[in-house]
Amino acid sequence: MEESSQLNQFSHVDLSKPKWSQEDYVGRAKHFFTVTNPMNVLLSSNDLEAAKKLVTTFKNNEPLPPGTTEEDLWKAKYRYDSAFHPDTKEKMIIYGRMSAQVPMNMTITGCMSAQVYTLSHRTTPAVIFWQWANQSFNAIVNYTNRSGDAPLSTKRILTSYACATSGAVATALALNAMTKKLPALVGRFVPLAAVASANCINIPMMRSRELTEGITITTHDGEVVGESKNAAKKAIVQVTVSRIGMAVPGMVIPPVIMNKLAKGSFLKRFPYMNAPMQVGLVGLSLVFATPLCCALFPQCSSMPVTSLEPELQDDIAKRGLQITDVYFNKGL
Repeated sequence: MEESSQLNQFSHVDLSKPKWSQEDYVGRAKHFFTVTNPMNVLLSSNDLEAAKKLVTTFKNNEPLPPGTTEEDLWKAKYRYDSAFHPDTKEKMIIYGRMSAQVPMNMTITGCMSAQVYTLSHRTTPAVIFWQWANQSFNAIVNYTNRSGDAPLSTKRILTSYACATSGAVATALALNAMTKKLPALVGRFVPLAAVASANCINIPMMRSRELTEGITITTHDGEVVGESKNAAKKAIVQVTVSRIGMAVPGMVIPPVIMNKLAKGSFLKRFPYMNAPMQVGLVGLSLVFATPLCCALFPQCSSMPVTSLEPELQDDIAKRGLQITDVYFNKGL
């Protein structure tokens, strides 16, 4: 009787979907503000396992712990989603989780931008080090948040990593050389250009298996239709746009503010405040930019059947599936 009462009480709750509607941008933004909450990084293994157990118990229609509330279920779901891959169900490495985006990026991007205010930014080692650090982090994030259960060979991972790092370093060095005689504000945007170009290399390379073998596409009800390379292309483009969008506020707003401060006496009197202020400003930007840019495209993206490969369209017709669109997890 108690079990039946619980099921009736939470019959309207569907933990397989976000709490908010993903049909509109506002709902997706609310969802990702929760998913990317940096406080989730502080959760212990016990906290995550407890969340996983509660979510699994609920999905299996098993009796819930006494006193469980609807808020407890949603809290557990988002804790679980913050640490476990949506397709493989494996626990993700902490540095690759979306909840680690703000603390990790604010440190790396803040320091990368801060070097622009020091003599060290004119040296090759400084540029190489910070671009290497940033691309190492990006490689971890891109691999961790790839779409589906897509194993990559060590060779492919190392090739992707080397290409992205080389591209970022080459861009940064070239732009540094070009902007030495330009206004200081122009030079402060060199890191953004380097990061944007590296994202255009790193994400497709790290997810290159999806481009060659496709990603899983399904019907609206979750029935697997097949593997589509065209869907993979769309997913990777969407993720690349989102990632570049995430970087823009943290690499545009702080430089403008710091450029203004550099003309005053504060940083001249307290030069050691440069890096902390940069990191803080970048962090403040990322707290909002990360979820807002993740929400640009639905996590469960879609595309018309007519945009699929001809062989997939033929297979759908032969199977008698009366569908006009297919769906796929675009990754993050």
